[in-house]
Amino acid sequence: MKNSLPCTPQKRVLWLSRTCDGSVHDRKIMDEQPLSLPSGITLRQDTGFLGYKPENVTVRMPAGKPKGKQLSDAQKKTVLLN
Repeated sequence: MKNSLPCTPQKRVLWLSRTCDGSVHDRKIMDEQPLSLPSGITLRQDTGFLGYKPENVTVRMPAGKPKGKQLSDAQKKTVLLN
């Protein structure tokens, strides 16, 4: 079982999705339950939301580890910053 739970950097919950099976992809949850976000915000999301890009929102996502390779030091830093 899982939910999608967007929150502010101060950990204030903005919205709670309906509860879904654990096998349901994060992006599918968001696609099926559209969320109205304020224009101009920055949305930090993990790779489970790959391709999810609401209108008028800046999306920041850390680099995923390349198959069979390691992340570079620069990529590791961006993961921590995102």
